[in-house]
Amino acid sequence: MKRIIGIGIITVGILLALGPQFLFKVCDTDPNIMRCHWTAQAEIGIGGIIALLGIAMFIFADIKIRLGLSIGILLSGICALLVPHVLIGGCSTASMACNTTAFPAITVISILLLAGVLINIIHSLRKLSPTLKNTLGLSHVS
Repeated sequence: MKRIIGIGIITVGILLALGPQFLFKVCDTDPNIMRCHWTAQAEIGIGGIIALLGIAMFIFADIKIRLGLSIGILLSGICALLVPHVLIGGCSTASMACNTTAFPAITVISILLLAGVLINIIHSLRKLSPTLKNTLGLSHVS
């Protein structure tokens, strides 16, 4: 299971990092550099972080470490979703490549990542439930 999750997260991170550059390109920047170019650049960093956290999910077996990594991936996925829609944005014309191809692809990939990581976090918390109750002194609470 941890291998499947790790491979999935690594794949999503690579898609977010390289997709706007090669697969679902943002607008052509010659001769002017547009906002969508900077969105694509930011996604390289965010996707890279997600891919590295996915590699760490592959390496570590401890459930507490994996839970922390999952939370980091969740927060990075939120950033990946916010960059094209809120933080940087793209071209103002709706027919531009960034608005018709790149941003919808980033949105779908980010939402799939967030859904998968939320499921993983819930699963991890359920596994940790007895340990957390003991740690918090709630072992007498049912």
